[in-house]
Amino acid sequence: QVQLVESGGGLVQPGGSLRLSCAASGFDFSSAAMSWYRQSPGKERELVATITSSGGSTDYANSVKGRFTISRDNTKNTVYLQMSSLKPEDTAVYYCHKRDSDVWGQGTQVTVSS
Repeated sequence: QVQLVESGGGLVQPGGSLRLSCAASGFDFSSAAMSWYRQSPGKERELVATITSSGGSTDYANSVKGRFTISRDNTKNTVYLQMSSLKPEDTAVYYCHKRDSDVWGQGTQVTVSS
């Protein structure tokens, strides 16, 4: 069974940091490019960051560039999103996604508020 399970969300003050994790199972993780998306109420789902299967290349939305870092550990079948200098506009449900598939995680809520 193909599955993605996100964790690490929560409430954080502006300027703070969080690290999201996405544990994958049921497919060859080391061969899959992975992405993080986010969705705020009333808005479309937005691509945040992408990483290639080897981890050798990454790409970011302009809105998070320089603040967020995507990484992966293929020995643990896990992809991460390190978020720093968080802003209230980063508040959203964050989803893990296996590229070129319809496989999504259930999402984890990130709320940035004082």
